[in-house]
Amino acid sequence: MIGWLQGQLADRWQQNSRCGLLLVCGGVGYEVQLPRRQWEQLPSAGATLTLHVHQVIREDSWTLYGFGLRHERELFRELVAVSGIGPQMALGLLGQLSCEQLVRAIVQADLRLLTQAPGVGKRTAERLSVELRTRLQERFGPGSNATDTADLLLEASDGQSAPLADQVRCEVSLTLTALGYEALEINRALRAVASQAPATESRDADAWLRECLRWLSRSEAA
Repeated sequence: MIGWLQGQLADRWQQNSRCGLLLVCGGVGYEVQLPRRQWEQLPSAGATLTLHVHQVIREDSWTLYGFGLRHERELFRELVAVSGIGPQMALGLLGQLSCEQLVRAIVQADLRLLTQAPGVGKRTAERLSVELRTRLQERFGPGSNATDTADLLLEASDGQSAPLADQVRCEVSLTLTALGYEALEINRALRAVASQAPATESRDADAWLRECLRWLSRSEAA
C-alpha cells in the first residue's frame, strides 16, 4: 500500500472536475489526484514535492489521492468512511473548504457551508454531519479519555493555565483530534503556541487552530 511519495513534479492535469499531477519518483511516474485548492497552488514543473497518499484498489483500477499534510489525508479517510461519500465528493469538500472550515462545519452541522461543495446536497450534508459528529462524540463522551485530554490542554509551557476559554479549548482539541492528531501532539502544539506572545493574546479559536496546525506541520517536516 502506497502511503507517501516524494519526487519531482513532471506535469499537472485536469479532466473535467478532476485535478491531479504526474509525480516522478525514482524513474517511475505516479498519477495522483489532488483537491482543487492544493492543485491550484502547485509549483512549476521540476519542483520537488512530498505527498501523503491514500490508495484505492479496485478490480479495474488503482487510484492515488495525494495531500500535502498528513491531517488532510486523515480527514479525507474520515469522509470516505461515511456511507454515500466517495473519493470524488471527499476531494470536492476538501477542495472547497480548508480543513479547519470543513471540520467545524461537520461538528456544528453547518449545512449551508457543507452544501457549497460540488455534488453535496442537503441530505448528504446532514448524513455527513450526523455520522462524523457521532464518532467524535464517542471519542470524547463518557468513558473516553476526554477528562485527561482536557487536563493536558490546560497546561502551558510555564506550568500556568493557557489563556483559552473552556469552549475554545474544547473546539481546538476536537478539531485537531478529528484531523488525526493524538492528545500528546495537541498538548505539545498548544504549549508551543502558548509560548508565543502574539498567539496567547488571542482567545479566538481560529487563530489558535491556525497556529497549532502550523506548528504541527513544521514538526512533521522536521
